[in-house]
Amino acid sequence: MKPAPTREDETNLVNTSENNAQIFEQYRWLLFSIAYRLLGSATDAEDIVQEAFVRWLQAGTDEVQSPRAYLSTVVVRLCLDQLRSAQARREVYVGPWLPEPIATGPRHELADTAILAESLSFAFLIMLESLKPLERAVFLLREVFDYDYAEIAEIVGKTPVYCRQVLHRARAHLGQRRARRAVSREQQERVTAQFIRASTSGDVQGLLAVLTEDVVFTGDSGGKAPTARVPVQGADKVVRGTLGSLQKWYAGAEGRVIEVNGQPAIVGYMDGHPVGVILLDIGEDGVRHVYTVVNPDKLRWIGNPLG
Repeated sequence: MKPAPTREDETNLVNTSENNAQIFEQYRWLLFSIAYRLLGSATDAEDIVQEAFVRWLQAGTDEVQSPRAYLSTVVVRLCLDQLRSAQARREVYVGPWLPEPIATGPRHELADTAILAESLSFAFLIMLESLKPLERAVFLLREVFDYDYAEIAEIVGKTPVYCRQVLHRARAHLGQRRARRAVSREQQERVTAQFIRASTSGDVQGLLAVLTEDVVFTGDSGGKAPTARVPVQGADKVVRGTLGSLQKWYAGAEGRVIEVNGQPAIVGYMDGHPVGVILLDIGEDGVRHVYTVVNPDKLRWIGNPLG
């Protein structure tokens, strides 16, 4: 991600009365990156960034000493409000809920460092779901975006000491879920290719060879497309339950491997429109989790890559 301007740069921008829209554009992808990781929804993140833009245009010069601090505060607080109301919506969601996938190939700013790429993965985003909204915000701002405690305290409206305590709780809560070594891009590509070959050819043994014994399959359809309504665990069950459906899916769709959420992913297209995304959570021992998103409402950012 392109480095954000320093505070000195910000002062110069404000003092020279640069166009507010131009100033905002320098932070757009930082703001989107924060909002998406907090919410797991690119559509909602885009809406919040637009709201932040409106508030930025309406803000008086006495309200804005630092554009970065002001805009970050607006975005994070809007996200926190939305997270607190999200639970009720999740309770009526049909089947498992997964994040909204993003085609990241066209926008390297979203995943141009190792920590940014890791924090875009489904495994990371789902891990964040176990945190309370404030814990999630403090954890992301500190661990992923490297805000200092004084900045975080200003953004979330707490003291720096309290933010340190919140981060400590978040780290303790996540515990061993974070203690895993990332595999290389080459290994991700190799395993993804093996998964495609085995699943398209009906090679049961070949598919079992790339899955861990306790692999989990989770499908997100929102009740709008065929998939398992509950997670399926165990290599044999995953192969039996998904191989046939995947073969049908591949037969009717054009499968492509593109970069989604910072990693190689399998995307099925029909008539040029995406109908599903398969992301593999790959560890040193093989595929640990197969995530499938077939809810058409969540495929906008695959069909229309960021640009």
